[in-house]
Amino acid sequence: MDVAEKTARETGAPRIPEELAILPGGDAVLFPSMVLPFELQGEKWIKLVDEALVGSKIVGLFALKHPPEPIARENLAVVGTAAVVARFLRMPDGKVHVLLQGIERVRITEFTLEEPYWKARVEVVPDQLEQTPEFEALARNVRSQFQKLVSESPNLPPELAVAALNIPDPAQLSYLVAIHLGLSLEERQQFLEETSVSARLRKITAYLQREMEMMELGKRIQNEIMEKRDKSQREYYLREQLRAIQKELGELDEKEGELTKLRERIESTGLTPEARKAVDEEMEHLARINPASAEYAVSRNYLDWLLGLPWQKSTSDSLDVALASQVLNEDHYDLEKPKERILEYLAVRKLRADAKGPILCFVGPPGVGKTSLGQSIARAMGRRFVRLSLGGVRDEAEIRGHRRTYVGALPGRIIRELRRAESNNPVFMLDEVDKIGADFRGDPASALLEVLDPAQNNTFVDHYLDVSFDLSRVMFITTANILDTIPPPLRDRMEILELPGYTESEKLGIARRYLLPRQHQENGLTAEDVSLGDEAILDIIRHYTREAGVRNLEREIANICRKVARKKAEGLVDRVEVSPADLKEYLGPARFRYEMAGEEDEIGVATGLAWTPTGGEVLFVEASLVPGHGELTLTGKLGDVMQESARAALTYTRSRAERLGIDPAFHEKTALHIHVPAGAIPKDGPSAGITIATAVVSALCRRPVRKQLAMTGEITLRGKVLPIGGVKEKILAAHRAGIKTVLLPQDNEKDLQEIPPQVREELRILFVKHMDEVLDHALISDGKPSS
Repeated sequence: MDVAEKTARETGAPRIPEELAILPGGDAVLFPSMVLPFELQGEKWIKLVDEALVGSKIVGLFALKHPPEPIARENLAVVGTAAVVARFLRMPDGKVHVLLQGIERVRITEFTLEEPYWKARVEVVPDQLEQTPEFEALARNVRSQFQKLVSESPNLPPELAVAALNIPDPAQLSYLVAIHLGLSLEERQQFLEETSVSARLRKITAYLQREMEMMELGKRIQNEIMEKRDKSQREYYLREQLRAIQKELGELDEKEGELTKLRERIESTGLTPEARKAVDEEMEHLARINPASAEYAVSRNYLDWLLGLPWQKSTSDSLDVALASQVLNEDHYDLEKPKERILEYLAVRKLRADAKGPILCFVGPPGVGKTSLGQSIARAMGRRFVRLSLGGVRDEAEIRGHRRTYVGALPGRIIRELRRAESNNPVFMLDEVDKIGADFRGDPASALLEVLDPAQNNTFVDHYLDVSFDLSRVMFITTANILDTIPPPLRDRMEILELPGYTESEKLGIARRYLLPRQHQENGLTAEDVSLGDEAILDIIRHYTREAGVRNLEREIANICRKVARKKAEGLVDRVEVSPADLKEYLGPARFRYEMAGEEDEIGVATGLAWTPTGGEVLFVEASLVPGHGELTLTGKLGDVMQESARAALTYTRSRAERLGIDPAFHEKTALHIHVPAGAIPKDGPSAGITIATAVVSALCRRPVRKQLAMTGEITLRGKVLPIGGVKEKILAAHRAGIKTVLLPQDNEKDLQEIPPQVREELRILFVKHMDEVLDHALISDGKPSS
């Protein structure tokens, strides 16, 4: 007698044939003795059940391992349930439903038929019973826990508790409980495949415990929700009662009064159609909100920002070109290029009223008047002036604002400054644009691309406002000390105007016309109280400052004025005349030496010129010979490019050794050390190439270099002198240092027109093409004096 026949006789269930039609159950798992309604999908499986009804009415239901993957043999679970088709129902819509009653757990041993549907040989998988005290305790614990779950769950009928008590068989009890616990497909299949009844009871105990915990958590959440709802309802009733009391007392409805004022502001603001639509929608939302809620304040603040912007407010431009020129000249000395560009814009605006504002970028060293020039432009044009410092800004939201979803959100600085200016066409200065940073909060420089693009900024959208605002009438001016740190896309949107350093005569004129009168006023003095002659001012420029601008010069003049003010306040003097000899008393000992050029012609020391962000500088290159075998030592914190220039200079020298009167084998017993003083300051660039070569040749051929001569230019291995940049700054630095002759590359002759006429007259500027020409000018022949 086989297992199937034995099981059928013991339970009274139908005998399970050795070969069964296999029905894929999807995610349905049927337990023995349990009932499962099932929908047949596909004619193939409907035919299977039809033919089963004609025969034994028994089919094998097997779940899929990974539904909803395609139905395939390899995706079929190994263990399923033999079931009787208890009911077959064809619906009016064509769907077929069957009711299956589980008989026994079976395992597929071999597939025998593929078409028209699956058939397979199966074997019954019987339960393993252990009649022990622990087994009885597990069964009682399951009944007890299930009764508790049924009593507390609103989704389970009370009859289930009675049914569980009336099932003597622990195996059937485990199945009854399992189908009501909402187990996952994987858990149900594992439960079906478990043959040990004790193990199933242990699993069902764990599942019951989990279900109880989830029910407790759900109750706690529900109670919290109910408490909050009750609190909200109570607050609503109290507010309604308060409103009724206020109405009876005749008190003014503040909300209605506030909404009325807002509607009046809307009509008078002159909003764009897009902004008007956003305001109307927000007003409808505001009218429905309780004034005591936090959302009301957020919505009210948003409307204030929209209505506070100068949508149609603008100042009238002063288009008198002659008057504007006069104002600019009153406020600033020199700076002809920026002044000329502003006057050109005013002339265009006079001829075409809708001309877009230019995007200008003033680039120059500190203290040359970039920021103050922006204020003068606003005064000359009759516009309001707005300044925004971008130094150290790293958050994109500073430009474009925060979205309203954030707590404490505000518009960006662009919109905030325009609201403060109360004009949609101010002169807007973005200071220190070269010092913008970037981090995880975004890149402000990228956000500025839209602001500073005349083709796009007429529809600038701030994240907070979420409506477009026209910035095309704003005149944007940016300032920077250097261009290298400005991203190329942003630099491309701006018109670059360079403001180089001032000459001595220009600084003298600025001090006389602007700095002295301002310091007199700030320190409570008059021109009669203190007299500072031209010679004294020049001495301050030469011996107490070294800068491209005039910021430190004004500081020193202020220092003198404060000391004079103290003497006058103490009654010691009535009038003070400050001469060059008095400067030591007021400012202390001289800090810088005028005429930095060497005091005497030296061997192995050449004077070069360098460009820095703060203007030009004079630098010295020293070359010295020491015993060795051709080693080259470079010191002075030189960058890679400058080190390569030194190697190129040495290679040129070795290639021209015979012509220069140098022993061609000097490198066999001599090492070369090149040093550039001020070793703590980084130095780089190719423009010191001819200076290094001159110092090296001077050291090797023992010929001094002229002390009053400075040079700049890149050198090639063949000795050609290539052009360099920063010519104006370098020439001004040479002039400040007392240099008399300057050597420049021939290709830089075109840059000479930028040099002030006074400097060109006082300096002897020579242009060279080859290193041989440099040496001819720079080195002193035996017995030939320096000039």
